[in-house]
Amino acid sequence: MILSLALLLLQADWSSWRGPFENGMARGEAPTTWSDTQNVAWKTEIPGRGHSSPVIFGDLMFITTAVPEAPLSTPGGGGGRGPGGGFAASVPHRFLVMCLNRKTGKVVWEREALKATPHEGYHFRYGSFASNSPVTDGKHVYAFFGSRGLFVYTMEGKLAWQKSFSPMRMRLAFGEGTAPVLHENTLLLGFDQEEGSYLLALDKTSGKQIWKVDRDEPSAWAPPLVLTHEGQKQIIVAATNKTRAYEFATGKLIWECAGLGTNVIPAPVTAKGIVYVMSGHRDPNLMAIKLGRKGDLTGTDAIVWQNKRANSYTPSPVLINDRLYFVSDNGFFSCLNALTGEVLFQERLPKPYNFKASPIGVNGKIYLSTEEGDVLVLKIADKMEILATNTMKDEVFIASPAVVGGDLYLRSQKAIYCIRASK
Repeated sequence: MILSLALLLLQADWSSWRGPFENGMARGEAPTTWSDTQNVAWKTEIPGRGHSSPVIFGDLMFITTAVPEAPLSTPGGGGGRGPGGGFAASVPHRFLVMCLNRKTGKVVWEREALKATPHEGYHFRYGSFASNSPVTDGKHVYAFFGSRGLFVYTMEGKLAWQKSFSPMRMRLAFGEGTAPVLHENTLLLGFDQEEGSYLLALDKTSGKQIWKVDRDEPSAWAPPLVLTHEGQKQIIVAATNKTRAYEFATGKLIWECAGLGTNVIPAPVTAKGIVYVMSGHRDPNLMAIKLGRKGDLTGTDAIVWQNKRANSYTPSPVLINDRLYFVSDNGFFSCLNALTGEVLFQERLPKPYNFKASPIGVNGKIYLSTEEGDVLVLKIADKMEILATNTMKDEVFIASPAVVGGDLYLRSQKAIYCIRASK
């Protein structure tokens, strides 16, 4: 009974970017309808710019942002794959970690992690210098600013420790933004970049390096996924050259599999002995890879099925009840049978929406936040059914939502909203 209660309490939080189950799903309730004036419990303006998603433990919400000390020029446009391409950002920024009361929106504390001038720019619309979502275990919050370092605070806002890293060299159209992953006593950080890519495992208490694995990969943004298969704990990292699985304890390579395209961003998900990885840029592909093998799985029957149509470029999928739901950046919503790859539906949404935020699911519904300021609520089903379209005027949603205690949290480019159903 005590263990079950503890598990339920854990599942009530949204302590990492993809939620309590690392698949975009949560238990509980969430509002279906709202507007600028209806069912908005609170709205808190956030200074600066940040596309990190909020994480929540208990009544505390954590976000990050970067505040420029002078007006910004356009920080970057296209940019090639070579290191140093594009435009540098010449304006100093204050890198902030903020703690809010999730019930009231009041700022509990704010800490300046550092002040620095970024060495590279970001995409003028989709990037920010605070795109890595934080993660928390209820004792500490881990704020990862990529090249600017890792800053670990107590829940009361006291700096516990920090760690510096060498500057990353990313494709400048996008900047940095891989979310950290916390599992047991280990913090995992991904550094896939144009040169010198690696995966790093740190002791979450001290910051001491447990292991480091060099990776032959260009820039990618997919976070690691920790899973257990047949008693073996492993880390899955999706990327351009190969998706790879590593031993959790040592970082030793277990298997690898080529097949994804460039600029891999969506987070992997897993269920029933299969891991799902996706890319949506050049040579898009969605692969279902059977776990339990070793070595190079490229072109083998370990690849259960593949899908090359209407894949997500940026948003991560939601996996529930043997169904894989995902939305393409240009507004196609898809549902596939996760076991067979059968396309149950793949339809364009009713307006020319664009997406960067990842969907979440709760209580039989999926929430899609658009760049145009609408949040669509759809039924979790084998056919597309839109339950509601909720408009937040003059807002742009790039960060992904979170849901805790029946409340839905939306971070726009200007503010955080708490959506709460009327009683």
